[in-house]
Amino acid sequence: MIPKPDTTHHAQERENADPEERIRPVPLAAVVVTLAMVLFGVVYIFISEPFGSAGLGDRRTLADLSGPAPVAVGAAVDGKAVFNGQCVACHQATGKGLPGVFPPLDGSEWVQGDARTLANILLHGINGEISVAGTTYNGAMPAFQQLGDAELAAVASYIRSNWSNKANSLPSTLFEQERKASSARTKPFEGGAALKALSDKSN
Repeated sequence: MIPKPDTTHHAQERENADPEERIRPVPLAAVVVTLAMVLFGVVYIFISEPFGSAGLGDRRTLADLSGPAPVAVGAAVDGKAVFNGQCVACHQATGKGLPGVFPPLDGSEWVQGDARTLANILLHGINGEISVAGTTYNGAMPAFQQLGDAELAAVASYIRSNWSNKANSLPSTLFEQERKASSARTKPFEGGAALKALSDKSN
């Protein structure tokens, strides 16, 4: 006999209500904050000083961006400042360099040795193997021909007399002389062997 369906149960209720479409306005607090920010920006633009050149993106002038002015002939140059700006990243403020990577200047025979050789190192740079204070390094040092003779003399004199080094200072005329004498060189020195050959010619 087939059982009759139970009609006493209520209709099954839906788990979720049907979606309905209605407009939900932006909260009044958000509107107030947004309007306040826009008004502040407009007022700030009108009361602030004129902006600099749009091509520069800020208030720096072309003179500011072109770097320091060339050192006048006869003017004193701070060798430590030149060192901190050009050399300290590799050779460190202690002059000890980075072991196995950048050679030390403190106690370096190349720094304290032949003045002409040091001048050419700064003017032309070095690529390849070089022995410094008993340790062999194989890397590259850039040329600093962009620096003036007075700046090169100041930084050379600084490293020759700083830390444990006690060598004499170098005149800017040495760099002027070597710059002219080696004007044909377009590549760095090929390691310590090439520098040694230059040193032998000086002696």
